Amino acid sequence: MNDNPEVHHQTSDMGAQPPFSLEARRRRVRRMRIINVPMRWLLRLPFPTPLNRRLMLLFFRGRKTGRSYRQPVSYVRDGNALLTPGGGNWKLNLREDQAIRISLRGHSIQARPEFVRDPSEVTELIRKMMIENPRVTSFVPFVSPEGQIDQSGLRAALTYGFCIVRWHLFESGTSTRI
Repeated sequence: MNDNPEVHHQTSDMGAQPPFSLEARRRRVRRMRIINVPMRWLLRLPFPTPLNRRLMLLFFRGRKTGRSYRQPVSYVRDGNALLTPGGGNWKLNLREDQAIRISLRGHSIQARPEFVRDPSEVTELIRKMMIENPRVTSFVPFVSPEGQIDQSGLRAALTYGFCIVRWHLFESGTSTRI
């Protein structure tokens, strides 16, 4: 088992363990709330910046409350689609049959999410993402800093709701490439 008490990468006889301990998750959530405030402003700028080369801003409403959310997320391009690690609760407000507005490199466009949960496909997509953006290893709990994918950690993360969100982009009703 991992010597670090903050991270659980193995499964037990009683089922999958969460990829992060509760305290580690709480610290991460607090840190991201602080960081996301200026990120939301920067990612809404109407022109490309070095920051929005790997980050985009999602605009969506809560499924139950109707509250408006603006969520910064990382992405990498995969052909005509974008890939995002879906490890947070923000994705619970999305539906595969419903496009949302995103701010991508200074452009406001529509994108429809597709949730990828198949372990072999997630492994393949994570590898693609690491080639395009090595920092993926810092926010995907089952990938080591060296880029090794822990398959038992991946299975545990998938059990706890992790997925890859593949974004299909649209502009003026047609598919687009930005």
